[in-house]
Amino acid sequence: MLDANGRRLWRGFNLLEKFSACSPSKSAPQSNLNLPFREEDFRWISDWGFNFVRLPMSYHCWSDPDRWLEMDERVLEHIDSAVEMGRRHSIHVCLNLHRAPGYCVNPPPEKKNLWRDEDAQAAFCHHWKAFAGRYRGVPAAALSFNLVNEPPAPSEERGISRADYLRVVRPAVTAIRAEDPERPIIVDGLSWGNEPLPELSDLNVIQSCRGYLPFGISHYRAPWAGEACMKAPEPKWPGAWNWGDPPWDRARLEKHYEAWVSLMAGGARVHCGECGAYNRTPHKVVLAWLEDLLDILVSAGIGYALWNFRGAFGVLDSGRDDVAYEDWYGHRLDREMLEILQRF
Repeated sequence: MLDANGRRLWRGFNLLEKFSACSPSKSAPQSNLNLPFREEDFRWISDWGFNFVRLPMSYHCWSDPDRWLEMDERVLEHIDSAVEMGRRHSIHVCLNLHRAPGYCVNPPPEKKNLWRDEDAQAAFCHHWKAFAGRYRGVPAAALSFNLVNEPPAPSEERGISRADYLRVVRPAVTAIRAEDPERPIIVDGLSWGNEPLPELSDLNVIQSCRGYLPFGISHYRAPWAGEACMKAPEPKWPGAWNWGDPPWDRARLEKHYEAWVSLMAGGARVHCGECGAYNRTPHKVVLAWLEDLLDILVSAGIGYALWNFRGAFGVLDSGRDDVAYEDWYGHRLDREMLEILQRF
C-alpha cells in the first residue's frame, strides 16, 4: 500500500517493553517492566505483512528523573537491539518518548513542566540529541523519532499553550538534525494527537494523529480513562458515545480526519501513531469500527500502528472473553482482527 508519493505506508503495532519503568498499575495496566524487546514480535509482524513498529518509551527506563541527563547504557542497548531487529526483519522502527522529561499523558505527573520549564526542555533536547548521535548512520528508511506522545489540549490549567508546544518542538528538531540531518521526525498533534499543526510545515516533519475516536468504543470501561468511560453506554457501531457528542458514525469519523487530509494536501505527511479499542468493547463492535477507521485512514494515505501488539488492545493475548482465539505458539491470536488489519 502506497501513499500519494509512492512511498509504502507504515502499517504495524506498538511494542510496550519500555512503556514504563514501574510495575503495571491502574493507569498503565498493559505496561511491561523495562524489559528487552522480543525478536519473535518482529518476526511475526513481518511475516504477517506489516512493516512498522512504534516503541513508546519512558525515559525513566534509562534515566533517574532526579539525574535526567544521565543515561543507562545497559538499557540503551535494549533499544539498539530493537533497531537491529527491525532492520533484520525489514520493519521500520519509531522511537517515541511516551514519558519525556517534564511530561507524560499518564499519571503520575512529572515534577517539572516540559512546556514551560527550561531545564525540562534542555533535558528533552539532550535525550533526543543523544539518540540522534547514537543512531547516526542508520538509514532513514529504518528508523524515525517521534518526539513526545500526545501533548494535551492547550489551556492554562494544563500549563501549555500552542506557542509553548512549538517552543518545545522546534529546538528538539534542531538538536536532532544537528547530529543527523536525514533522520525522519514525527510530531504528535495537539489535543492528545487530534489537532494538526499547519504552522510546522516549514520543518518538513511527519505529523501524527490518533485513532481513538469515539471514546465510547476505544476506551469503554478503561479504568485509566475516567468515570465517564466507565459509565458509558454499551458500545455500538454506528451510534457510539463520545463525551456528549451526537452519536458517532462513519460520516462523523470521516469529518474528524478532514483537517489531517487538508494538511496532507499542503504537502505534509501524516501517520496514525496509535489506534485500537480496549478489551471491554464487544468484539463485533470493535471489528466493525476498526474496519471503517482503517479504510478512512489508508484511503487517505495515512498509515497506522495498532495499540498494541500483545495486550488488551492487540491481536495477541488481548484478554477478550468473546473471541474464538487461535493458538499461536502459546499465545492467543485474534485471527479476525489480524485479517482486518492485513487488508488495510
